[in-house]
Amino acid sequence: MPTEPEIDANEYPALEGADVTVRVEDGLYIADDKITGVSSQGPSEEEAIANLAETVATYTDGQSDDTGDDWL
Repeated sequence: MPTEPEIDANEYPALEGADVTVRVEDGLYIADDKITGVSSQGPSEEEAIANLAETVATYTDGQSDDTGDDWL
């Protein structure tokens, strides 16, 4: 069952304002951001959240990329 993380996800700029929950499956911590739908995992809650921050930053950057269609 997902729970609120014990670690403050807002310590990571990419997760500021995110809705993060953490769950454990098969010995791995899985951090989910409900706003973006992005998830990541790690061997500890802290690592799962740190990995989630990197993943959300990459996701957000990819969503804001210029499509390049204006070169024509």
